[in-house]
Amino acid sequence: MSALTSKVGLDPARLDRPVGVVRGIGKTTERRLRGLGIETVGRLLLHLPFRHEPPSRIAEVGSLCTGEEVTLRVRVVDCAVRETARRRVKVLEALVCDDTGSVLAVWYNQAYLEAPFREHPEVLLKGALVRQRGASTFLVKRHEILGDVGESHHVLGLIPVYPSTADLSVRTIRTVLHHAAPEARHLVDPLPARLRARRRYPAKSEAVLSCHFPTSLREAQRARERLAFEELLLLQVAVLKERQAQREGRRARGLVAAGRLTEDFLATLPYRPTAAQTRVIAEIESDLVQSFPMRRLLHGDVGSGKTMVAAYCLLRAVEQGAQGALMAPTEVLADQHYMGLAAQLEPLGVRVALLKGSLTAAERRRVRAALQSGGVDVVVGTHALIQEEVRFRDLRVAVVDEQHRFGVRQRDAILAVEDGEGLWPHTLHMSATPIPRTLSLTLYGDLDVSVLDEMPAGRRPVRTRIVFADSEARMWEFVRAQLARGRQAYVVCPLIEESETLQSASARRTFEELSAGELAGFRVRLLHGQLPPAEKVAAMAAYTVGEVDVLVSTSVIEVGVDVANATVMVIMGARRFGLSQLHQLRGRVGRGVEDSYCFLLTEGEDETVLERLALFARTNDGFELAEADLLGRGEGQLFGERQSGMGDLEVASLIRDRGLLEEARAEATELLALADSGQAAATMRLLTEAAEARFGRKMELMERV
Repeated sequence: MSALTSKVGLDPARLDRPVGVVRGIGKTTERRLRGLGIETVGRLLLHLPFRHEPPSRIAEVGSLCTGEEVTLRVRVVDCAVRETARRRVKVLEALVCDDTGSVLAVWYNQAYLEAPFREHPEVLLKGALVRQRGASTFLVKRHEILGDVGESHHVLGLIPVYPSTADLSVRTIRTVLHHAAPEARHLVDPLPARLRARRRYPAKSEAVLSCHFPTSLREAQRARERLAFEELLLLQVAVLKERQAQREGRRARGLVAAGRLTEDFLATLPYRPTAAQTRVIAEIESDLVQSFPMRRLLHGDVGSGKTMVAAYCLLRAVEQGAQGALMAPTEVLADQHYMGLAAQLEPLGVRVALLKGSLTAAERRRVRAALQSGGVDVVVGTHALIQEEVRFRDLRVAVVDEQHRFGVRQRDAILAVEDGEGLWPHTLHMSATPIPRTLSLTLYGDLDVSVLDEMPAGRRPVRTRIVFADSEARMWEFVRAQLARGRQAYVVCPLIEESETLQSASARRTFEELSAGELAGFRVRLLHGQLPPAEKVAAMAAYTVGEVDVLVSTSVIEVGVDVANATVMVIMGARRFGLSQLHQLRGRVGRGVEDSYCFLLTEGEDETVLERLALFARTNDGFELAEADLLGRGEGQLFGERQSGMGDLEVASLIRDRGLLEEARAEATELLALADSGQAAATMRLLTEAAEARFGRKMELMERV
């Protein structure tokens, strides 16, 4: 028998019955519930309210004050439906009274209530007294027909408000949940009894009922917290079990201690590694010596030195007589990585190659042959590394840059390069921007995480300004002055083609206008993703060596481009970019010793947009911006960060429940350790079953890398 069904008196199978078995749910309502993803009794019970409407004061008709929202218990004396002359809206008017007086109550577009009110005249009304057509009327917000029972689901007390649809009202959901409530006792509670007692949490069934029918706001909040904690705990169990399975199920060849090649590399650097880089390298070293493959995520601020760490990792493979590979999402980024690594590593005797789709067939065959024979030590490539018939002689280390921009199968393909002995490469995943801790514990919770939280010495903060149309001419005057001093600039546009809908600047049109206007006389070049590969390479190469003064581009230059002489970034239509993307773009300047500037061109925007741009202009801290970006995007897009198929969390919020997430991580880690030592094995089996039921076996729905 499953651990989930072993509790005496529980019959979880009842919760798997179609939702149509619940009293009051006909075929039409059942179909509409399915539109909300509610197909079973269990799913109905777990369709929780997103807020509770506070109770209003119970008043008497004789004491009504205009504008105050109150609840009346009254009797319908008479009612009738009339139609407005202008908009043909049907208005239900009912004369209602209690012992203190009478008042005319009004409903709009609810004429169907006339018959029920005549049959059951005892009602509860929630609303407010208003002045209409020179007379006082009671505008009804919510009502309840009491009938013989006298219960109130929709008016008295805290009123739950549920996610609903246009054809399925909150009122209907509230009613059917009352009918389904007795089935809550069959809900399986995966939380260990000791954990519940220590945290003073109610049983799951009690918590669910308290969410639907609380007697106080505190009770509702505590119940939601308990269910959110359960969801976060199961998520942490899932990611930690997946991490454990990866270590136990895959083998790698551990690398011996760092040798002369990496020492020479560090000695040739024109700067001393930061303390953060030194710490991260030590963390990576502790992985590389293991007999299971490294699966580490490296993130940090723009310009914090991730590329140096990646180069070190690749060299650790080369000095073992093996190979390293770096995969980038775009050819522009791959070209940049290749040029940088070749310049750094080839003087050390390391053979570096580039493999991308735009190479000729003969060039691709030559690189593939060299990889298979061992004639290449480090290869940089795009998805061509996994789409071509690529065979490595001995791939020991793989680096995936901007890993979130690859599809899951693409990422998995480079990880699945086993040798004849079934050994896997050590893998470093790199993110160009800081990742909020809430995401590192959830979306990337199965990976070890390293953070570069220190900038190299000498980096100056980029001065950022918001520029409106009336100041644009002065801005271009400043740009021309910078160019006249021998500096270079970027002009970034969000779209390639004209779009009347989005009203964003066209890169092509901007290029033409600037070349003939504000930047006439300077060397201006256009770069965007639809150019032929050879033209993109030529444009970047010309800009890198200083043959181009201004690069007009789309966000294709968002990452990887490193030109120390570039000191000005002009971002057209800045409101079209998210905070993280703006920060990436700004990171293309400020890489030299000169002061650098970023200008955000924008029109008269709404207050929210201006607040976001003002925050960006105020700080150069990528970690602060990442948190703000997370808050701004909300829950709906969080899991898109990892291109996963897992739906959003149903109860918990990664934004609201950050502290709860940390606590759930600690509990899951402790429980897993106890289970591994032979204690709490039954508890872990129950939690694992529940985690797999919620998130998919071994996180199949949360696509792993």
